Amino acid sequence: MLSPVVVYSKPHCQQCTATKRRLRSKGVEFVQESLLDEGNLAAAKALGHKEAPVVVVGERSWSGFRPDLIDELVKERLGG
Repeated sequence: MLSPVVVYSKPHCQQCTATKRRLRSKGVEFVQESLLDEGNLAAAKALGHKEAPVVVVGERSWSGFRPDLIDELVKERLGG
């Protein structure tokens, strides 16, 4: 079973919008969580991230708009 993809984002964030747009365009389903929620913000910070968005997939995570890591995720999940 594949780990869920969770995107922690905030409103009016260009990198957040770009990340979600690229995931959608590549056919990757994800759950969106708000960094305005104190619990979500604390979870993102606990992973060591200080930049939005924070993308979490199982045990791994990254922050910012990372098309290279999104493409890697697509290859793993969808075979390209």
